[in-house]
Amino acid sequence: MSVSLVLIVVMAVLFACGVYAMLERSLTRVLIGFLLLGNATNLLLLIVMGEPGVAPFFGAAASPDEMSDPLPQALTLTAIVITFAVSAFLLALIYRSWQLGQADTVEDDEADRAIRERTADVDDTMDDEMEIEDEDDDATTDFVGLATAPITIVSSRDFTRLRDDAPVDRPAEPGKGGDET
Repeated sequence: MSVSLVLIVVMAVLFACGVYAMLERSLTRVLIGFLLLGNATNLLLLIVMGEPGVAPFFGAAASPDEMSDPLPQALTLTAIVITFAVSAFLLALIYRSWQLGQADTVEDDEADRAIRERTADVDDTMDDEMEIEDEDDDATTDFVGLATAPITIVSSRDFTRLRDDAPVDRPAEPGKGGDET
């Protein structure tokens, strides 16, 4: 099987342009970037599929080697549906943003500005983190005690009617089944 180098280059360019367009503040450019990423993904799945063959129906081909792989085709259809759904959502978001503000750009809010302007001393922050790590060295788990434990282990000894006949990796005891000769 030989994959065309042109397809690989086009796919790489589509991925690069899609990621670059999605990093913009304009929602329209985000939509265009997402569509480019969707098409690049479909092209990737087309490249992965390999040589086209006979449809994978029972009796359509003499041997399984002549059949085409149905998995990349199913994944491509799934990628198309996901791209369509997210594109419809982004179009609705762009339309609503245009209705409210006559612009499709995402502006910084107060929290974004506060994070950007925050000038905390990095050394003090690192020292605080080291103190927290030193305090946590004694604890072996986040869930200490039975009241906060997320998992309760149940065995056959806890319930009289519970029959534990799951296979185990230890040799069978004599007289309890297994190969006795």
